[in-house]
Amino acid sequence: MEYKRITSIYDQNFKKLHDLMGKIFPPEEVLEYDLWKEPLEDPSIRVFVAINNDEVVGATEYRYYPDWNIAMTDFTIISKPGLSLGRFLAQNRLKDLQQLAKENGKELFGMFAEIYDPYRVEHHQFGGVKVMDPYVRREVLSHLGYKRLDLNYVHPSWENNGEAVSGLDLCFMPTNEEVDKLPATLVKDFLPTYYSVLSNKPKEWLDMVEKLSQQESIPLLPL
Repeated sequence: MEYKRITSIYDQNFKKLHDLMGKIFPPEEVLEYDLWKEPLEDPSIRVFVAINNDEVVGATEYRYYPDWNIAMTDFTIISKPGLSLGRFLAQNRLKDLQQLAKENGKELFGMFAEIYDPYRVEHHQFGGVKVMDPYVRREVLSHLGYKRLDLNYVHPSWENNGEAVSGLDLCFMPTNEEVDKLPATLVKDFLPTYYSVLSNKPKEWLDMVEKLSQQESIPLLPL
């Protein structure tokens, strides 16, 4: 199996990836095809696919932020069981991020991820792919070391329609397992940067970010 980076919407594997995203994720979580042009060409955004027999069977997108020495996992797709895709993607992603941090003269501090909470929202079926079941994904990410930020979290819809999307948790996987809180300023600075591509921010999201100014730290809770 090959771990290959995609840097252009004209890459034949990107069409396969975008079709796969449309089958797996709800519409509000998928950026329009043409709007991927700039993100894919951005050197800080890393989109990799797992290719097996010329078929895109999995993918992961993530970013490394050298100023904060943290990463953000945008998404992970596992389309088939029995290929150890989860481990393949997680191991290759971590290896890549550790190299980026090393080039930055540091050891990676940790990685953010948004995780569906199926105990609050049950309708996300992820294209009927059992290995993408929200209950399964939540436990896998817990095993990887992700912890939930003690925060009433919403995020702007990727359809850029000003709607707030709920039913997710913002989580963080610290490299040092003893880390049990994050500076509120880190989260407050990170979220606007991460969502800068979306011009239409919902009021609920703006209020959430503003409230972070009133906190010194945010506890990390079990997932």
